[in-house]
Amino acid sequence: MIDKKTPLENNKLPNPIRVMVVDDSAFMRFAITQQLNEDFELQVVGTASNGKEALQLIPQFQPDVITLDVEMPHMDGLTTLREIMAKFPRPVIMFSSLTKEGAAETIQALMLGAVDFIAKPDNRLDIRTEMSEIATKIKVAAKAKVKSSMVSRRTPVVLQSADKSNKLVRPYRKTTPVILIGSSTGGPGALNEIIPCLPANLTSPVVIVQHMPSGFTRSLAERLNNISPLKVKEAEPGDQLLVGQILLAPGGFHMIFDENERVVLNQKPTVHGVRPSVDVTLNSLIQRFGKSIVAVILTGMGSDGTLGSSILHTAGGHVIAEHETTCVVWGMPRSVVEAGAANEILPRPQIAKAIETAIVNMMNT
Repeated sequence: MIDKKTPLENNKLPNPIRVMVVDDSAFMRFAITQQLNEDFELQVVGTASNGKEALQLIPQFQPDVITLDVEMPHMDGLTTLREIMAKFPRPVIMFSSLTKEGAAETIQALMLGAVDFIAKPDNRLDIRTEMSEIATKIKVAAKAKVKSSMVSRRTPVVLQSADKSNKLVRPYRKTTPVILIGSSTGGPGALNEIIPCLPANLTSPVVIVQHMPSGFTRSLAERLNNISPLKVKEAEPGDQLLVGQILLAPGGFHMIFDENERVVLNQKPTVHGVRPSVDVTLNSLIQRFGKSIVAVILTGMGSDGTLGSSILHTAGGHVIAEHETTCVVWGMPRSVVEAGAANEILPRPQIAKAIETAIVNMMNT
């Protein structure tokens, strides 16, 4: 069944963001449509009750952004997402009761190309609050760069070296720089491409700060660990930097390093509106390791990471910013570039090798 759009003709911008809502719940389709159409920048142009119907209707409605349920009959959301990215690439926001704390489906969706996600409210009374958040995310997603993917036709590959028993983790002797990677919107997909390309014999410890709420980073760490020759884990208090290991800042916590260079987590106020913050972790690393850091700023909204990158660049460290051509959202890297803090501006496929080269060059200077 096709639900008619509910335009507020007199209140809309000349070219509002066109949204398609895909959900098997008639109530949710109605509620989401009603709430989004109250925003003059948005217009729900059509809805679908399952993935098969959505794929048939996308060419007709030509939505700018799609909100997509995960759990649906006939064709589930993840299968639908694969087909959308292969046939009708455009920004998708996952919207489902499964996209909650610890849900592996959320991470899988982000790896498959979804721009963002939001959890369905448990209580129907919370829908208006949730709609405010999704409206904001839709506006961000509408600006995202989404490219066609053949992922729906790929067979997942798990590296042999991803077996935990084959991963060599050893003490860090401070003979090489520490690697800090920061990312936000579009980050899980970027990490999915870059982290597996870092070699098992990488001589530097790695720290990742990905903007993500509490509960989701454990699944992200597990996913990255399965495809990486390096050990990837969600950071815990007391963890130390180790060669062969990647520490991922847990969602909802700032991550810093104490005088013994061990992980300390806190829930102090957000910085740049986020927690964890790239700047918080990077500034903490600078206090401990000075200029002996390679910072990599990937896709994401806002300017988190710019202050720390500027301090590091001035001190003589190395900063790599992702090039606009491969960013889902060229916000954080752009801010670093415009601040004059980037030593290199590189597309995603070149970043892993650039990290290795930067390590060698910094050791030789």
